[in-house]
Amino acid sequence: MTRRALVLRALGLGDLLTAVPALRALRQGLAAYEIVLAADKGIGELLRLEGLVDRVLPARGLTPLEWGGRPPDVAVNLHGRGPESHRVLQALEPYRLVGFRCPEVGSDGPEWRPGEHEVHRWCRLVRCAGWPADPTRLHLTAQAAVPSPAPGAVVVHPGAAYAARRWPAERFAAVAAAVAEDGHQVVVTGSPDERRLARHVARTAGLPSAAVLAGRTDVRGLSALVAEAGVVVCGDTGVAHLATAHRTPSVVLFGPVPPTEWGPTAAGPHTVLWHGQERAAVGGRGDPFGRDLDPALAAVTVEEVVDAVRDRLRHRPSHMRRRGSQAPSADSSDVSAVR
Repeated sequence: MTRRALVLRALGLGDLLTAVPALRALRQGLAAYEIVLAADKGIGELLRLEGLVDRVLPARGLTPLEWGGRPPDVAVNLHGRGPESHRVLQALEPYRLVGFRCPEVGSDGPEWRPGEHEVHRWCRLVRCAGWPADPTRLHLTAQAAVPSPAPGAVVVHPGAAYAARRWPAERFAAVAAAVAEDGHQVVVTGSPDERRLARHVARTAGLPSAAVLAGRTDVRGLSALVAEAGVVVCGDTGVAHLATAHRTPSVVLFGPVPPTEWGPTAAGPHTVLWHGQERAAVGGRGDPFGRDLDPALAAVTVEEVVDAVRDRLRHRPSHMRRRGSQAPSADSSDVSAVR
């Protein structure tokens, strides 16, 4: 009888991608198990194609899971610290539950550390459970199942889930206009709900309507687009993590949350722009779910973003990576710059 492991990470794209090194450790440590990932179906498929999991159990948030059959042999909580996420898994009566210590539900494990980088947090959890994890193994290497709609383009992604992390649309438009004037193809991405925002950015930047890809790509199409992009320009959102996963040059704008918690790893062609150092030095931080633009993000100027994009375009590899080609090693990547 095949043993089964259930992994809970029913969050957004960026959240799931930060768990890739931990999932690689589980794949290696539980090689004889069927690994089932409880996650968004579309996002989870990226990791199934990568070979990190065998099956995706559609899930969103902390709703009860439709598991079926005998209890999981192992349940791993990569979703949160508990107690709610622990209870979702405990309801399935697994033989072993791996998660952070949560006295409210009688679960033992390592202590949760506030301020820990998200990648290192989940690597530490699975490492404590006996499965060695390498936090540098973030990259997606499987061939994209779909072609990029705009190979080599500069991808501008103005959206974010919350206003606190959403740089003003007019500033994104100014960046897009400057890069387009330099002779580069620019496309604007977003979810179906962000089409209006993307159209506004494109129209203000003087881009053609065909440049708006918001709502026209699913997760796999977006992944293919980012994998072959010249540079990705975005805020602290899932597309930034896709750029990290594909080693695509990026310029990422941070505000309420320090990049030391959610930013790209040190090895990679990424530039992080953040002006929250003074606030962080006295223990302060913004609200990533806030309704107003975070002051640290508001302090990022159009000029410094344009300069960073031009610098990334100037120093990108002479051979742009294509689907199925060998990705450069981490040693050959530039070190991220935090300003």
